[in-house]
Amino acid sequence: MKFLRLAAMGAGGLYLGASQALAAEDGLPGAAMSLWWALPFVGLLISIATGPLLYAHFWEHHYGKIAAMWSALVILPLMAVFGVGISAEAVLHTLLLEYMSFIILLFALFTIAGGILVAGNIHGTPLVNAALLLIGALLASVVGTTGASMIMIRPVIRANDNRPFNAHVVVFFIFLVSNIGGSLTPLGDPPLFVGFLRGVDFFWTTANLWREALLVGGIVLLAFLALDWVLHVREKGQPKIKDPTPDSRVRIRGRANFILLAGVIGAILLSASWKPGVAFTIQGVELEWQNLVRDAIILVLAVVSLRVTRKEYRAANGFSWGPILEVGKLFAGIFVCIVPVIAILRAGLDGAFGPLVAMVTSASGTPNDLAYFWLTGALSSFLDNAPTYLVFFELAGGDPRALMTTFASTLVAISAGAVFMGANTYIGNAPNFMVYAIARERGVKMPGFFGYMLWSGAVLIPTFLIAGFVFFG
Repeated sequence: MKFLRLAAMGAGGLYLGASQALAAEDGLPGAAMSLWWALPFVGLLISIATGPLLYAHFWEHHYGKIAAMWSALVILPLMAVFGVGISAEAVLHTLLLEYMSFIILLFALFTIAGGILVAGNIHGTPLVNAALLLIGALLASVVGTTGASMIMIRPVIRANDNRPFNAHVVVFFIFLVSNIGGSLTPLGDPPLFVGFLRGVDFFWTTANLWREALLVGGIVLLAFLALDWVLHVREKGQPKIKDPTPDSRVRIRGRANFILLAGVIGAILLSASWKPGVAFTIQGVELEWQNLVRDAIILVLAVVSLRVTRKEYRAANGFSWGPILEVGKLFAGIFVCIVPVIAILRAGLDGAFGPLVAMVTSASGTPNDLAYFWLTGALSSFLDNAPTYLVFFELAGGDPRALMTTFASTLVAISAGAVFMGANTYIGNAPNFMVYAIARERGVKMPGFFGYMLWSGAVLIPTFLIAGFVFFG
């Protein structure tokens, strides 16, 4: 705590000369804020990226404290420089209007999907594997990439556990199910739900990203089918491996959860169409009635899933609360740390991120969609793709009406870059590392961090070059 107090005092001294004039303005004055305010956000994202790989044991026990430390390094200096009122309103606006709904949806999808068990086993031939990946990719836009990954990864591993070459199946699973497949609805991937919370229509994503998803997903699936076919032929000359999970009838358990998932979708659509005009104000932040009702319904559906799903189904899925607790704590820190970053971005060329704004703007002053696609994607490859999406959403103006119409191609570029390129590394999207850990636990010889990047560099980067040329070039 002494360190945090010193940090707050240091920041207060650094900006004290400007604080009196700035505190009187409406909200945080992004044009007057320097890049130093972005350091906690960058520090937290780097911690998330390196923690599970470089200091896994320490990270596992202290990630919540690390997120809280970076958050305090935002909140305390904000209060010291701009006053408690403005700072509290800015932070509460983010937590109450965005984080709360965001984490409630993730919790519900995680809980409900965790109650769906695919029991039994089939033999993993190239066509069967391609079909499983396609089913998982389509499922990802309904239950989210995390939910689809947790439902499908164990059946995919069981189908291929008697094959000498099977790591590539899991690698392509991460490409298609844990990332690309979640691009068709706001339920699919956290970045898209952040866009929905910012005002992007629910079905806008489906109507505007299906072409990009079809091309990218189609190329990757065909590449998998060709590779798996070659390896399957080579395996015929290899010594036979006894199948640890012989083929048996495939059955879907916990089917009531599909009804609950439909209820989640219904609640989201209700909040998008029903506008009673009633709101509650907390510290200057308006909470609209339709959003509160939506979140309450989604929470109730998650509780119902816990009550109606048999415990053995969740046990067979390896269900635990650890992943969602980690996501909840880390994203609370992300949403707090991004507050000053968003304020600076809203200042456009007048803010400290002016050079970045110029980089994604053409000579005529219009957005450079190809630059948005690759910059969003490059950062999403190594940092979490949800806050990366939000950064570039604000960089493009942050007005959902304009981004869905006049600048629709720019929003498509941001969305595609964030969702697709989260597959470039193990740390680009939350399910990637979860799938990696499960596969290794089940005996799959997965490539290491840089070995995986060789796979993504060989398969995904050429695919993204084609997509960039076709859609944004």
